[in-house]
Amino acid sequence: MAGMQRFPLVLSASLASTIGGVPFNTLPVVLGTLGGTLGLSATALGDLAGTLFAGYFVGTLLALVFIDRLDWRWVTGAAAVGTAVAYAFSGVAQGVALSGALALLGLFAALMTALGLRVLAQLPNKEQAFGFRQSTELWLTAAVLFALPPLVIAPFGYPGLALALGGMALLLGLSAFALPRGPDIPTTHRRLLPGWQESRLAWVVLLFFFIYLAGNIGLWAFLGTYAEHAAMSPAQSGLAFAVLKVLGGVAAATVAIVGSRLGLLRGQWTALVGVSVGLLLLHSAATTGFLGFASGAWIWEFFFTVGCILQTATIARFDGSQRLVVLVPAAFAASSMIAPPIAGRLLQHAGPDALLWVTFVLAAMPAVAYPLLLGPALKERQSIA
Repeated sequence: MAGMQRFPLVLSASLASTIGGVPFNTLPVVLGTLGGTLGLSATALGDLAGTLFAGYFVGTLLALVFIDRLDWRWVTGAAAVGTAVAYAFSGVAQGVALSGALALLGLFAALMTALGLRVLAQLPNKEQAFGFRQSTELWLTAAVLFALPPLVIAPFGYPGLALALGGMALLLGLSAFALPRGPDIPTTHRRLLPGWQESRLAWVVLLFFFIYLAGNIGLWAFLGTYAEHAAMSPAQSGLAFAVLKVLGGVAAATVAIVGSRLGLLRGQWTALVGVSVGLLLLHSAATTGFLGFASGAWIWEFFFTVGCILQTATIARFDGSQRLVVLVPAAFAASSMIAPPIAGRLLQHAGPDALLWVTFVLAAMPAVAYPLLLGPALKERQSIA
């Protein structure tokens, strides 16, 4: 009964958070469409992605300071409108104006991601709450990625894509009516973030989560390049990316069901093995075509998502203040500022295989570090089965 009573809250928070997830989840399609419309190089596209997530990073810092002091319903409505306006402006802008529009888009998106995480961090079952949020976000994105390439992108290019994504943000903003107006327990402590002694485990996981994200987000930004090397048709590409997000949603739902039993240590090694298989298949995509690219991208997305949710849930579980989780979108933003510009240059000057190797090395670091740094503490707190 308690779970049923919480469902409207979980759903509304997940829908609000989806506004913030759309810029990241549609990034390869957005960059590919921008590149095709404006004739931009991989380096230029990587820099635009970095600008988008620079704004996202600023938004996470604003959320950290103000999210508990503002009316959550008003924040959601205002951010939805701001996101839609920024999308629309990016569809007609170029040069510095385009960079400014993307930065503003990132700022509003970050507020929504942080708000969704803050709402769900109050619930007792972290894996279930964050898993449901992520599955909702990814399944909605999958529907968009399936429909937009033939219906919007092909006839209208990036301006049409920008308007469609802005309209989606406005629809998702209706979730504001079902959100609470603020936290269950008003914030009384003076510090914005918990100290090291208070939340050491959470801080360590957040650091390695940033490393994990940096490696995988660099690949995600230019996943469309591997699709081009596989010589796929637009219909095949749209299908591949749509199913990719469906499987990401399946991964999130799986973590929601079994994540607390799987645990961080075994879960992160499971994620690494799956990511590695996906990278190997992407390496072969130039010769195996649609099958190689699709299977590689799908497997990579599934296990990358598993790793993300388990680490997010662990941060929330071992932070008694429930405020450090607001820095999860900051980790996304910081890694997304850094990774795409580096990945674009790496891709342009060293080739696609170099990017795959960097992704593997950075994805492996948390799996190797967590047993050494956190193993005894996690076992003591019964974080693993």
